[in-house]
Amino acid sequence: MKTIVLQLLLQILLILLNAFFAGTEMAVVSLNTAKLHKLEEEGNPHAVKLLKLVADPSGFLSTIQIGITLAGYLGSALASENFAGYFVHWIYYDLHFTLWPENVLTGIAIVLITMILAFFTLIFGELVPKRIAMQKSFEWSKAAYGVVSGIAFLMRPVIALLSLSTNLVLRLLHCKVEGNDENVTEDEIRMLVDIGEEKGSIDENEKEWIQNVFDFDDLSVRRVMTPRADVIAVSRDADKEEIMHLIEENGLSRYPVYGEDLDDIVGILYARDFLLALGRGEQPQVEKTMRSAYFVPESIHADKLFSDMQKKKIHIAVIVDEYGAMEGIVTMEDLVEEIVGNIYDEFDKEEEPSIEKIGDNLWCVPGSTNLDELSEELDLPEELPEEGYDTIAGLVINLLEAIPEDGEKIDVEGYGLHIHVEDIKDRRIEKAYVSKLDATA
Repeated sequence: MKTIVLQLLLQILLILLNAFFAGTEMAVVSLNTAKLHKLEEEGNPHAVKLLKLVADPSGFLSTIQIGITLAGYLGSALASENFAGYFVHWIYYDLHFTLWPENVLTGIAIVLITMILAFFTLIFGELVPKRIAMQKSFEWSKAAYGVVSGIAFLMRPVIALLSLSTNLVLRLLHCKVEGNDENVTEDEIRMLVDIGEEKGSIDENEKEWIQNVFDFDDLSVRRVMTPRADVIAVSRDADKEEIMHLIEENGLSRYPVYGEDLDDIVGILYARDFLLALGRGEQPQVEKTMRSAYFVPESIHADKLFSDMQKKKIHIAVIVDEYGAMEGIVTMEDLVEEIVGNIYDEFDKEEEPSIEKIGDNLWCVPGSTNLDELSEELDLPEELPEEGYDTIAGLVINLLEAIPEDGEKIDVEGYGLHIHVEDIKDRRIEKAYVSKLDATA
C-alpha cells in the first residue's frame, strides 16, 4: 500500500514540476516590456533581471523545455511501468477476469493509464498554470527566475549540446540558424486596436485617433489645406482700418499677404504683431510688420509637413503647385485636427455636420466635401475617382464638363449617384443634394 501511495505522490510531484515549467514558459513570453521598463525606471531590481531575460530568452527557455520534456516522459514511463501491473493483477487475479490473456490486459492498462495521466497533466500541468501565468506574468517570472537560472547554470553543457545539434539539423535542412526578427505590421496593430475596442479596453475616440495616426502618413496635403477660394488674405497695401476690420470680422491669428494677387504671396501677417505695434502707439505697415512665408509643394504629405513645421516652429504654410500658383494654406491646427478631430476655441463657431442625411436616400453635401468622406458616409461599394479633383464640386464639374454659372440649376449622374446642384456663388458649387441611383446599394 505504501508503495502505491509513494508512486502516486511521485506522479503528483512530476505533474507539479511540469506545471512549474509550463507556467514559467508562458509567463516569460507574456511579459510586458513597457511595464518592465517603467518598473526599471522606478528602481525595481527584478525588472532589470527580467528585461535581460526578455532580450535573450533562448537559454532560459531551453532549460524550461528540458524540464517540461523530462517531467512528461518520466511521468508517462513511470505510470505505465508502475500502475499497469497493479491494474492487471486486480483484473486478472482479484476479479478473475481471464477472458483475455495477461499481455492483452497489460496493453489495455497502459493505454488507459496514459489517457488518465494525460488528462490530469493537461489540466493541472499545462492549462491551469498557463492561464495563471498569463494573468500574473511578472509575479510568476519573478518567483521562478532564481530557480530556473540555477538549473540553467547546472545544465549549460546539455543546453550547449542541444543548441549545437539543433543548429546542425537546421543547416542540413538549409534553414537559417538565427530566427528572423518579426516586425509588427500596421495591419496587425489596427487589428489589435479593433479587438481592444470590442473588449472595451479602447474606446471609440482612442481607436479613431490611432487609426488617424496611421492614415496621416498617406494623407496628401491637398486633403488638409484650406483651398485658395476660402483663403482670407490681406493686401500688402492695406491700411490700418482695413486690417483692423479684417481681424475683427474673422478672428484669425495669421493672414497671408499678397502683392498683385493671391499667386504673389509675399509674407504672413500675424494679428498679434500688428496689434502689439498699435498698442505701442506705432502706425504699423503691412510690409514692415509681416513675417516671411513658408512655401511647400502640393505633393507633400501631411506627416512630412507636420514634422517640418515642428522643426522650423512654423504655424502656417502656403501650398503652391508646380507652376508656383497658390493652391491654399495649411496651419498646424489643420494637421493636428486630422488626428484628434475638430478643435474649437472660444472664438470659433462650431461647424455643422459636413454631410447631412435629409431623407431615406438623400444627403445634403457641401461642395468642399472630400470624395473619400462621401464614399464612406454613403457606404458606396467603390471609391469615387479622384482625377485632378478631390471634392464633390470637382466631381460635378468633371461630369458636367463645364463651369456652372451663378443661379444655374444642375442635375448630373455618374458613378451610381444622382447629384442635384442649385446653390452656386461666384461659379463655385456651395451645396449639392446627392442620392444613390440604386437605393439598395
